[in-house]
Amino acid sequence: MSNKQSLPESAEELRALILQRYETFSGRLQQVARHVLDHPDDFALETLTVIAERARVQPSAIVRFAKTLGFSGANPMQRVLRDSLLANHAALGYGERVRRFNVSVSRKSNADSNEVLAEFIEGDVLALQNLRETMTAADVAQAIGLMEQAQTLYVVGFRRSFPVASYLAYSLQQVGKRTFFLDGVGGLTAHQVRTIQRNDLLVAISYQPYAEETVRVTEAAVEAGAKVLAISDSVVSPIAKVSTLTLQVRDSEVRNFRSLGASLCLAQALVVGLAFERERGGSTRGRREKPRAN
Repeated sequence: MSNKQSLPESAEELRALILQRYETFSGRLQQVARHVLDHPDDFALETLTVIAERARVQPSAIVRFAKTLGFSGANPMQRVLRDSLLANHAALGYGERVRRFNVSVSRKSNADSNEVLAEFIEGDVLALQNLRETMTAADVAQAIGLMEQAQTLYVVGFRRSFPVASYLAYSLQQVGKRTFFLDGVGGLTAHQVRTIQRNDLLVAISYQPYAEETVRVTEAAVEAGAKVLAISDSVVSPIAKVSTLTLQVRDSEVRNFRSLGASLCLAQALVVGLAFERERGGSTRGRREKPRAN
């Protein structure tokens, strides 16, 4: 990318370029790339020293990363992100709001039950606001479309993701969609995943540090030719990199306990959206078939 005209001119173009070249980066540069993708507001607004500290790399690694993409240094790359954030100021400063909230919580060594409840509520409110600002209607519509078109839905999620996966599996069955929950009971995960076929969809849910079982199931589904809808905290997580579509969710973390409020909210929206889609489809089929009844 030595030609300046080929440099990304927007955050979306920069994001696409990073995703395209992610696998070619060294481990250290992948660490920087992930932070750019997951925390673009950091790179847009903070100093190089602060960014390096939060990304847990040296400032020189960030400069090297920018140059690898064709920029003359870190500042021009930051300018691309800053301009995009200013053009869409609704999402501006989410990361900073979360950090200030966490600092205020950490200053309280002890808290009574009411204070703890208030802290978790505030953390979830921030996460839900971010979900609303960053989750596009197009992504949600595409996810619902994938679920509707699939012959059978498979849902998997272990460890922290298990509550979201179990809720999704239960609720999808309630709206009449053929759904199997890959719960891995008795160590049968590998056997359960063998029934996935080309016309099916796997809904895989996983957050850092990413359950190995979920990653293996996702890879098996891809090998079988099935599509994958990933719900994860990063677009470069192991399940996101092989998915048909990734819905990125950033849940809150309060006193080292990570919430699932935003993830469950997204899961509910997908289920209800699918229910409406199936109802509209049924109504349309009914109108088409009605003249034949006479």
